[in-house]
Amino acid sequence: MYASAPSPTTPVIGLADDRRRAFMVKVYQHIALAFAVFVGLEVALFNGGIAERLFEMFFIDGGGGSWLLLLGAFMVVNWFAGQATAALDNPSKQYAGLFAIAAAYSVIFAPFLFYVFNYQGAGTVVSAAVITAIGFAVLTVIALTTATDLSFLRPIVMWGFGLALVAIIGAVLFGFNLGTWFSVAMIGVAGAAILYQTQSAQRTFPEEAYVAAAAGLFASIMTMFWYVLRLLSARN
Repeated sequence: MYASAPSPTTPVIGLADDRRRAFMVKVYQHIALAFAVFVGLEVALFNGGIAERLFEMFFIDGGGGSWLLLLGAFMVVNWFAGQATAALDNPSKQYAGLFAIAAAYSVIFAPFLFYVFNYQGAGTVVSAAVITAIGFAVLTVIALTTATDLSFLRPIVMWGFGLALVAIIGAVLFGFNLGTWFSVAMIGVAGAAILYQTQSAQRTFPEEAYVAAAAGLFASIMTMFWYVLRLLSARN
């Protein structure tokens, strides 16, 4: 028991068991909220014909430059949204950041999902979602139960995503195919990110930072989903 209330910088790992559990419950509730926003916006993009137009721009018209612009805008939105979710003294700003991240993923996913739904069927999307959910559940259990310090994964994840960004830009500019092994490698990098972020949420985040923790994990889950879907669609 603590003699006084913890300061805003006290990591969750230093709190009582019930408060640690309550923190993680809030994290996963907010991940679910981000998914609900993502799905709702995706439905709106499909029903409004925007997903089809994005598909035509990036898959049919060969708009490599347009894809780079979208990727750049996605990165900018994610950066500012990540800063917003870290504003622990401003809950409204935190939620705005979380919703902005969900919106950014809904836009960048829209043309890919349109392609898969219309050319391969909903089964491919469902299979990718199930595989991602199982992978996330297994990684979560490992991260929450292992005594090993997983902080060594942070530089690996940063390098992995950095190299992936360079490869994606190169593929768009020079027209080469990244191939199956790139998807496999990115699934591994996203899995490492989930392991690190899940453990880090408890070891380094204060109790008030559940929205920021949820935003980071949501982004990693969506990255894993993207590459699982890419892998399955390539096989089909």
